Amino acid sequence: MKKFYSILAVAAVVVTLASCGSKTAETTEATADSTATMATEAAATADTAVAMVDTAAAMVDSAATK
Repeated sequence: MKKFYSILAVAAVVVTLASCGSKTAETTEATADSTATMATEAAATADTAVAMVDTAAAMVDSAATK
């Protein structure tokens, strides 16, 4: 009976490792795509923030000269 449980435990570990090992490439590619998308969105957000600061600065300058 001990041998049966040992073999069952080994089989469970092998199946677990095999199922996790095959997802590594997909996860890596998805992470790379996700990171690239986040970087693009962050750059767009930074550009928008810079434009808003420039607009605010122009408004302050025009109010100060009146």
